[in-house]
Amino acid sequence: MPVTRPAAPAAAPGLTTRRIAAELLEGVLYRGRPLDEQLDGRHALPGLAPLAERDRALARRIVATVLRRLGTLRRLIDDLLSRGLPAEAPRVETALLIGAAQIMFLDVPDHAAVDLSVRLVQADRRDNRYAGLVNAVLRRIARGEGAVALAKLDPLDLDTPEWLLARWVKAYGADTAHAIARADRLEPPLDLTVKADPELWAAQLGGIVTPTGSVRLASHGPIAAMPGYGEGAWWVQDAAAALPARLFGDLSGRSAADLCAAPGGKTAQLVAAGAAVTAVDRAEPRLGRLRENLDRLGLAAATVAASAEDWQAGPFDAVLVDAPCTSTGTIRRHPDIPWRKAASDIAALSALQKRLLHNAVTLTRPGGTIVFCTCSLEPEEGEDIVAAALAEDPRIARKPVAAAQFPGLEGLVTAHGDLRTLPCHWPDPDPRMSGLDGFYAARLERL
Repeated sequence: MPVTRPAAPAAAPGLTTRRIAAELLEGVLYRGRPLDEQLDGRHALPGLAPLAERDRALARRIVATVLRRLGTLRRLIDDLLSRGLPAEAPRVETALLIGAAQIMFLDVPDHAAVDLSVRLVQADRRDNRYAGLVNAVLRRIARGEGAVALAKLDPLDLDTPEWLLARWVKAYGADTAHAIARADRLEPPLDLTVKADPELWAAQLGGIVTPTGSVRLASHGPIAAMPGYGEGAWWVQDAAAALPARLFGDLSGRSAADLCAAPGGKTAQLVAAGAAVTAVDRAEPRLGRLRENLDRLGLAAATVAASAEDWQAGPFDAVLVDAPCTSTGTIRRHPDIPWRKAASDIAALSALQKRLLHNAVTLTRPGGTIVFCTCSLEPEEGEDIVAAALAEDPRIARKPVAAAQFPGLEGLVTAHGDLRTLPCHWPDPDPRMSGLDGFYAARLERL
């Protein structure tokens, strides 16, 4: 007679989502993996695929909240631990961070946040003896000690790494630096670039039209299920990221090269503006994604897998350089960046940016236009790169941007005629509708 074995106990509802959140968070903090890389594409965390869309969104939101408030959460936890965190049990800190973030900042019942964090630790054989510790700390936070402690802290200093905040104070002044840090703690809106009729799409999607013509939404469901996605009427692109390509003006019948082009938002803009575009990127898989995006939009561009710093072709009428950088202007959307980057990254990236801009000049015909941009707040990756190029390369001159030529850029144009956006720009009474990515862009002419 066959032996009947008892069924394995079912996991507590929500535990799988918290386990995935824990693995995502540890990937960022302990292994330096970008959060987006773990969420999507061929390197995505294997356990994500079976989750329902709602649970995937919750896992990401938990992790993003922890990363946005990491300094605050660590201080709260540290103040409640008399002996500090056990060094041999890393999942303990992860469980405490995830539990505390849900209690303090998310609409999750306290009992669920505590119970599921305790279960996370219990499921790990190295850490299960600390389940009581996790339970005790999170219950104290839930009983009100967390709110009392939070009221005494300055999160603007805690939630931005000291080296990064010091740089922003030096570059922009203390008030603006703290305004940037405050903006980076907010969940960003969803911005769309539309092919035509932004007012129509704003009405259909329940959003607004920004001063520069993007459509902005405070809330949304799955992107692919939104009206207009399937027919390629729009693509996701922060309103600031949509500005550099606009600096070329009318491109009808002209040739353009987009260097470091993937995932293709700016390529799509150049094609939609009438240019014959060659999109260049080092990584073939990223170019594959660019081609998929263009296909959905009904747009076409030539694509080349090559190193943009030494690729030779052209000459082109217009060359766009969206250079790799530390991406410190996009922390609202990528809250893992402050905890994966270091000041030492800037020198290597700025050297690459100089090489890319030098080659862009070579690729541009006399009389043509170059737009150089980065999504960094660091002057060494923006203003300093262009200043050095203008001083050293007699082939180029600045072609200043006039705000009057581009409605909506008032306050975003520097004294030199370059574009500089900050995360604290475009404040709004509704925090969900405020802010911009931080971008720098300069328009140059090949003499």
